Amino acid sequence: MYPRKLTRSVISNPDYPVVETPKGKLRGLWEEDVFIFRGIRYAQAKRFRLPEEVPAWEGTREAIIYGPVCPEMHTAIAHDQFNVPHYHYVQDEDCHFLNIWTKHLEKDARRPVMVWIHGGGFATGSSIELYAYDGHELCDFGDVVVVSVNHRLNCLGYLDLSAYGEEYRYTGNLGQADLVAALRWVRENIACFGGDADNVTIMGQSGGGGKVSALLQTPSAAGLFHKAVIQSGLFEGSGDASPEKSREMAAKIVKELALSQLRDIETIPYYKLARAAKKVQDEMDRELGFGLHFCPVKDDDFYLGSGEVNPFMDATRSVPVLVGNVLGEFDQNYNQIYAPGSKNDWDDKLVWKLLKDAFGDKAEAVAAAEQKAYPGSKIVDSLYINRGCRVPARDFCRKRAREGCAPAWNWLFNLECPLNSGTIAWHNAEEAYMFHNANYLEASYIPGVSEQLQDIMTGAWVAFAETGDPNHVGMPLWHPATEENGACMIFDREVREACHHDDELMAILPPKAIVGKNDRRPLSTFGGGPRQSL
Repeated sequence: MYPRKLTRSVISNPDYPVVETPKGKLRGLWEEDVFIFRGIRYAQAKRFRLPEEVPAWEGTREAIIYGPVCPEMHTAIAHDQFNVPHYHYVQDEDCHFLNIWTKHLEKDARRPVMVWIHGGGFATGSSIELYAYDGHELCDFGDVVVVSVNHRLNCLGYLDLSAYGEEYRYTGNLGQADLVAALRWVRENIACFGGDADNVTIMGQSGGGGKVSALLQTPSAAGLFHKAVIQSGLFEGSGDASPEKSREMAAKIVKELALSQLRDIETIPYYKLARAAKKVQDEMDRELGFGLHFCPVKDDDFYLGSGEVNPFMDATRSVPVLVGNVLGEFDQNYNQIYAPGSKNDWDDKLVWKLLKDAFGDKAEAVAAAEQKAYPGSKIVDSLYINRGCRVPARDFCRKRAREGCAPAWNWLFNLECPLNSGTIAWHNAEEAYMFHNANYLEASYIPGVSEQLQDIMTGAWVAFAETGDPNHVGMPLWHPATEENGACMIFDREVREACHHDDELMAILPPKAIVGKNDRRPLSTFGGGPRQSL
C-alpha cells in the first residue's frame, strides 16, 4: 500500500499477535519490532445519531486490514498526486475504525500515545489517505503508540438538523462526537497495546488541525487528551460557521431532497443526500464566496466555538500545544502564478513583473521584508510565502501565552524540495518529516538532508508527546512563543529558532482567506504546492 520498501517479514498467526481488550480479542500483524492493528471498530452509529459503544464479542476478531473510510461528496483525482501521494480506499457510512502501531503489548509499558486526525477539511480524507500517514516509522523511531482515526465527514458528520427536533440536536457536530468516542476508546483500551491512557497527544494537519482546535473547545473531550498539535489547521478569514448559516444550509438541503417526511433523510441513499448537499453548498459558495461550510457548529453545549469571547476552554487551558505551518501552504496567491519553467530559473525582469502583478506598489517592500525574514533566500520566494495560515498559528500561540495557558510552541517548515528544480514547502509537506517517512516520498526527498531533518522533527514531536516539551538533544533550544519573544522554530536545511522574524513581512502581505471567491477547487484536492509552470 505504501511506497515504503518492505524489507521485513510480516507475521500474523492465528494466536499471535493477539490482544485481549475489555470487549474481546483482536488479532493483528507483526512486522519485526512493530505490532500493527488495522480496522479496529471503536464505535457504531446510525445515520444522524451519536456514536455508541461497541458491544462485547466472543472469539477473536481480525484487525489486519483497514476499515472503510467515510464517503465523500466528491472524490477528486488529486492534482498533487506526485508530491503528496494519495491512497483512496473503500468508502462506507459505517466508518468508525481506527488503526494502531505499537512496539509493546504489555499493559505496564505505558508509552506515550499519539492520535492522528486526518486532513481534508471537514468534508474529505481518511486516516490512510496520504502515504505519509503510515505510523510504522514514527512508532519505531520514537517508541510511541500511534493511532489514526476515521470519522464521519461532510453532510454525514456536520449537517446541522437541530432545528428539526431534539433527536437531531447534535447532527452539526457528529464528526467531533466520533472523535470524542475514539478518544474514549483509547482511554479504555490503549493500555492493552502498551499505551499510557494518561499521556495522550492529539495531532492533526489542515482539516485535522481544525478538528484538534475544535476538540480544545469540546467539553466532552476534556481529560481524554493531554497535549495537542495543530499543523496548518488555523486559517485567516475562516471562523466558525454561524448556527444561523448552518441551519439555513440544512433547510435548503432538506428542501432540495423533497422528502415526503423528514425521517426519510436517515435512509435515502447517500449519493442522493450528497448530491443535494453539493448543489446547495455550491450555491452558498457563490453567495458567500467561501467554501468551508461543513465544520463544527457552536452550540454552547457540545462545541463552544473559537471566538474572542471564549477563546480557550478552561478545561484545556493546561494543555500544551505545538502549532505551526509550512512556508508556502497554498501560496499567497492561491496557485495563480503562471510562468514557464522553474521559479529558480526566472530572470529578474520576470520576477519583478510577477511581484508587481501580485503586490502592486508594495512589491519592493514585500521583497525587502522577505529577505530580512529569510536571509539568503531568493526574492522570487516572496511570491509563495503564505500569510493565511502563518498569522493565525503565530497569533494563537502568543494569545495562549497572554491568557496564561500552558506553553505553546510555534514552528514553520521551510524546506525547499527539488520538485520542478525547486519548490517552496507546500501544504502537507511537513507530514512525512514528523511521521519519519521522508525517505519514502520521492518528490521531496533530498539525500542526506531529509534523513537529518526528519530525525530532528520526529524527535521534537515525540519529545512533546512524552513530556509536553519538544526540546531534545540534537536540535537548537526551542522556547515557548510569547508576545515578547516572538519565538518560532524554523525547520529547514538549517534548523534555527527565530524571534519576530517575519512580523514585518506578515504586516505587509495582504490578508486573504485561504480560498478566494474565484477558487472552486474541491477540498479533497487541497495539499498541492504552487504551480510554477504552464
